[in-house]
Amino acid sequence: MNRLRAVVFDVDGTLVDSERDGHRVAFNAAFEEFGLPDHWDVETYGRLIRIAGGAQRLTAWFEANGRTHEESVALARRVHRRKTEIMRELVQTPISVELPAPGEACSTELRSEHGQIGPRPGVIALLDRLTAAGVPMHVATTGTRAWVAPLLDRVFGDRFDIVITGSEVTDLKPDPTVYREVIRRIGDSDGVVVVEDSGNGVRAAVGAGLPVLVTANPYTRDDDFTGATLVTDGFDDPRLVEWFDHRLGNRLGR
Repeated sequence: MNRLRAVVFDVDGTLVDSERDGHRVAFNAAFEEFGLPDHWDVETYGRLIRIAGGAQRLTAWFEANGRTHEESVALARRVHRRKTEIMRELVQTPISVELPAPGEACSTELRSEHGQIGPRPGVIALLDRLTAAGVPMHVATTGTRAWVAPLLDRVFGDRFDIVITGSEVTDLKPDPTVYREVIRRIGDSDGVVVVEDSGNGVRAAVGAGLPVLVTANPYTRDDDFTGATLVTDGFDDPRLVEWFDHRLGNRLGR
């Protein structure tokens, strides 16, 4: 793929570490508000994230911990509704946390427990390069618009042209519907590439006929990325940087 016409990004775990530092935090806050004894630490959430969809994740968890299927579905629905509200509050309201001074060690868990959601390393540099080269950028996520929109606005500003969320497309990845909807709005898939972090995301993109670049994170590094064009460890991985260098060089006058 030598002609780069547009880039479509996933959000959770791709553009931002919102799974560990956002959703997990919001789930735990919702558990506490409902007076539930449940708590998902980083390792536990890493296992549960294999289950697509927050309500589905909750249902499976409640069932595995002794509730009937009917009880689990009903409780999951209530908890997930409040969790989504908390996630929206979290991404809209800066949280005041006493962080170490520059140069001092900073605990990842300290940031994550207080909902400090930010771009993954190397993301802003790539977005700046794509902007300078005039390459349109879009988003395809099955996250709810109620929290996706304020998060994108706070962290990235007005960078993305088309943003499709789970509020418009209800079929979860690995179903390809969300990517097919982006293609429909773009007009065609020629020169369009996807950036994803998970095996489910790769299958969704491939199912829509799109090439996909993987920027894996600690939660997804062991996923099955069959069908991906390139698998890397993140946006600052030299292989990903080189991939875009090759396609953006002429557009940036190099």
